[in-house]
Amino acid sequence: MASEQDDFLFLDHEDDTPENNEPQGFWDILVVDDDPEIHSVTKLALSGVEFWGKALRFHHAYSGEEAINELIHHPEICLLLLDVVMESDDAGLKVVKKVRDDLDNHNVRIILRTGQPGHAPEEQVIREYDINDYKMKTELTRSKLVTSLMTALRSFQQICELEAQSEGLTNILSASNAILGHNNISGFSQAVVMQLANILANDANGFVCAQVSGTNSLVLLGGTTQYHEFIGQGVEQLDNGRAIMQVKTCIEQQCHQQTEHDLTLFLEKNNEQAAIFIELALPPMPRQIQFAEIFLANVSVGLDNIKLFSQIREVAYKDPLTKLANRTSFVEHLEKTPCDEGLSLILLDIAQFSDINNGLGQEVGNQLLMAVMQRLEQDIPNAKALARIGADVFAFLLPTSSFNEELLVDALTIPYQLKEHLLSIHFHIGLCKCEDFSDTGLETLKKGYIALNQAKQSHKVFDWYTSDLEEKMAWRLGLIRQLRSDFEQHKLEVWYQPQFSLKTQQIIGCEALLRWPSGNGRYISPGIFVPLAESSGLIVEIGQWVLEQACQQQKRFAQLGLDICVAVNVSVPQFKTPDYAKTVMNTLEQYQVPSSKIELEVTESVVMDEIGSVIDTLDELKRYGIEVAIDDFGTGFSSLSYLQKLPLSRLKIDRAFIKDIPDSDTGAIAELIVSLGKNLGLKTIAEGVETQVQLERLQQMGCDEIQGFLLGKPMPVDELMVFAQNKLGS
Repeated sequence: MASEQDDFLFLDHEDDTPENNEPQGFWDILVVDDDPEIHSVTKLALSGVEFWGKALRFHHAYSGEEAINELIHHPEICLLLLDVVMESDDAGLKVVKKVRDDLDNHNVRIILRTGQPGHAPEEQVIREYDINDYKMKTELTRSKLVTSLMTALRSFQQICELEAQSEGLTNILSASNAILGHNNISGFSQAVVMQLANILANDANGFVCAQVSGTNSLVLLGGTTQYHEFIGQGVEQLDNGRAIMQVKTCIEQQCHQQTEHDLTLFLEKNNEQAAIFIELALPPMPRQIQFAEIFLANVSVGLDNIKLFSQIREVAYKDPLTKLANRTSFVEHLEKTPCDEGLSLILLDIAQFSDINNGLGQEVGNQLLMAVMQRLEQDIPNAKALARIGADVFAFLLPTSSFNEELLVDALTIPYQLKEHLLSIHFHIGLCKCEDFSDTGLETLKKGYIALNQAKQSHKVFDWYTSDLEEKMAWRLGLIRQLRSDFEQHKLEVWYQPQFSLKTQQIIGCEALLRWPSGNGRYISPGIFVPLAESSGLIVEIGQWVLEQACQQQKRFAQLGLDICVAVNVSVPQFKTPDYAKTVMNTLEQYQVPSSKIELEVTESVVMDEIGSVIDTLDELKRYGIEVAIDDFGTGFSSLSYLQKLPLSRLKIDRAFIKDIPDSDTGAIAELIVSLGKNLGLKTIAEGVETQVQLERLQQMGCDEIQGFLLGKPMPVDELMVFAQNKLGS
């Protein structure tokens, strides 16, 4: 017998007048509840209920797992009546998440029911879960349950209709794309038949015919394979009387014709009439006919005038913003350009265009592109085939004999006035002479890009393509692939070079240095592979790994009671990653390393790149207690006016200012840096100290710390640990 709590389903019971009409299909309802009586009462309460000519058909599950299995095996289920509390207090909520996330079923509607208030607050559940309704069982009278079902089923039907419409529109877009680019009427007609058949969910079997102007003759323009031999002939020549009759009736009555075996669609444009005949194996649904008519709007205008398709093809070859030729068009033009014309290919890239887009907005970015195009058209009048071939890359051909680098740069770098913004823009330019052009446009363009990329990597404005440059690029790409592979296989190593107090000559820190074994007992120079890692973006992953290795090394020191700080180098790409300071702090917390025991070393190029955001990041690092040193100080010619604004702890004197002391260098620059550090309250550390004379000279200057081969070379972890214990134990 049902409990008192279950009797609610019979409250407010209203007798339904039985309908004589048999239901035309079913709404599949899944009842999920661990109480069998709820299943019986629910089914009894809803017996005889119909919505829009469909009866209810019930499925049953008694746990969350059974509910998921039912949905997997019965995808036609459109509604869940789902209990919240079953095998667990939130079993129903888990089912909702699995349905939406794991099954990716966003159509089925869900009504949550619970008899135990308080386990899942209604407001929270409605906000966080994709459900239709959430009701206490005690408040669900039969009439309210019927109302909830009606609302949910209507929602399900609307979602399914929208999904079908979306799929249909996607098919239309796909079909429209598929017919573009045909430059003859027969090929175009065949494509139209095939795409229409797809929209109608039938096999492609049909043809297109049009009425000859001023006559009653119908000529076959094209179609699927079986109609190819009749192209250009009157439809009377077809060995298909039914098809002949249908297309003639279609043209005479100027409307679509449909039978259970075929569909003939009428088209008219500028008083020219045509018909498309499609064989049907399955009758199309009404909405498929509607989709076909929408598609016809895209094709009817071209049936009598193939020039229109030339225009459509032209659209596919134009940049939508500048209306210049796009990459595809430019590549075709390159293939048609003979080498004896003495032209050079020029690729022009706007430096840091993404920063302009991100910082000032896409509208300003678009204005800049238009301004650059206008500048090229006005100031480089002998440029040929000007095109926009990338987001921020223009291409054109220019007579090699008249090319003048200085004039081109002068013309392009005059500041651009874009509404309230006056922007000074820099460019990178790659060039390829005509004698280096390849047989294909793509290969020629590739050579231009090789020169352009070399200009970027070399921080130059111009670079010409040469064959050795291509070999160098291939070598570079191969090296990047090998670096990525070796990194993923954990072949990279971190060595450490000790750092010493000049006052006590005791080890007080060490610098983590990345090493890449070449496999033959040697190591590839960091000067070679670090720039490659930076340009490829791999340095961000590698840099994080080095930081983690440094944290582990610092813990080894701490476990032995050694008070040693570990310095880690940071590259520009790392420093520009979002929330970099937070990432560093999270890593230190993960390895339980005090923030005072890890120091970050950044070069002047990092510090001077987007100084505002750099200062914000440095301030955040300082708040976390992480010290930052400027590496190779003095080599980057940074603005001293910014130096006092930066929350730094140490200046690192580059070895270039140490190596020639005392032979050809008095150490004046090193002494100046030491003095500058003292005045700013910063410690100074000199690297590359190799002789006792250099050490003593730095002591005289008042330098705080040193590192170099004199006191300690870079060494692997095991050797470092022995070295550190011996030094601190002596």
